[in-house]
Amino acid sequence: MEEPLDEEDSTFINISLADDSELLPEDLNPGVESSHSTMMNADMDAVEAENQVELEEKTRLINQVLELQHTLEDLSARVDAVKEENLKLKSENQVLGQYIENLMSASSVFQTTDTKSKRK
Repeated sequence: MEEPLDEEDSTFINISLADDSELLPEDLNPGVESSHSTMMNADMDAVEAENQVELEEKTRLINQVLELQHTLEDLSARVDAVKEENLKLKSENQVLGQYIENLMSASSVFQTTDTKSKRK
């Protein structure tokens, strides 16, 4: 079936029609497909690198959000503790204020006196 090729026809490739399933595109035009494959590999590498950068950025942002959430929880707990302490101190101040008022009213030193009646 295959005829010998002349030197002029040496640019053609002999292709067996027996089994086409194993024939790859680079077998048909090796130079073009090889450069095309190299470009595709370079593009895939660039896309993969870009995806890796995006994944790292997402991971960094997620970690930052989690850290901020923990900080917010800590601050919220601190605010609650300060509120409780403030209420406790207000209550103690009221008790102490009432105690001081009672002491002052019971003591003769703090009694109001009429200074005009004592001078006469």
